[in-house]
Amino acid sequence: MTDRPIIRKEYYSIGEVCDLVGLKPHVLRYWESQFPALKPSKNRAGNRVYQRREIRLIILVRRLLYDEKYTIEGARQKVEELRRGGDLENATRQVLDAATVDEMRGELREIVELLRTDTVV
Repeated sequence: MTDRPIIRKEYYSIGEVCDLVGLKPHVLRYWESQFPALKPSKNRAGNRVYQRREIRLIILVRRLLYDEKYTIEGARQKVEELRRGGDLENATRQVLDAATVDEMRGELREIVELLRTDTVV
């Protein structure tokens, strides 16, 4: 995740999404070919534009692949299972909430460490 605040807007460029989720553009383009539910629109210039729902899906896929150690095929099946069951939107919101909490925990640990260092000196 990023240290930048997420600006609430309707569409995000691939570069902005990469900054937000900590991935490279080629990874996002590959995932588009592997996950049918991930289909960003394109603007008049032909550039990908992502909406918040797609960013949440990317965060879910990232968690499945990197944290839960799913294979691409396993993650694809999990996303499809959630989509068919009508739970995909809820799952993407939950994983975003979990990612936010994880990020906050990391920041709090850094603050605690800074406070410990400052009080020891």
